[in-house]
Amino acid sequence: MVLPDTVFEHGPDPENPGWRHWNLKDQTLFNGAVMGKLITRVDEDGRSRLRMFPERRHENLQGIIHGAVSLSLIDISLFTTMHTIGTGNAGPSVTLELSTQFVGGGDPKRPLDAVCEIVRETGSLVFVRGSVVQEEDVICAFSGIVKKMRPRPLSQ
Repeated sequence: MVLPDTVFEHGPDPENPGWRHWNLKDQTLFNGAVMGKLITRVDEDGRSRLRMFPERRHENLQGIIHGAVSLSLIDISLFTTMHTIGTGNAGPSVTLELSTQFVGGGDPKRPLDAVCEIVRETGSLVFVRGSVVQEEDVICAFSGIVKKMRPRPLSQ
């Protein structure tokens, strides 16, 4: 199931040629309320890239991007990856597992990107790995597993 245009904005981003929106139209839900504007594209090497634009609210007490923000970006990137380079179905699904290794601090003055590839996709699971980067600086590495949910049969 693909999310309908009534709840999801995934069209081209005129401010960033070559990128597409990845935003829920209801900005009171987590993605908009916490993460802000998100855009995505498929890189020349075939990897999916999800970008956020850090703000002061994304910083921790040390003035770097809070780890929870990086984890949220990673979790959302699992689904953009399914949609952009997988089967195209980022509909009803859930994160089963997420393993993350933090290796550096994120600079709140630069865009933060989650760059992902699909290791394997089955009928019900998608195995993703990637890294969160700011240009050549690696902030963290990760791997995740997403379970595609099937519609439940109607009870009689």
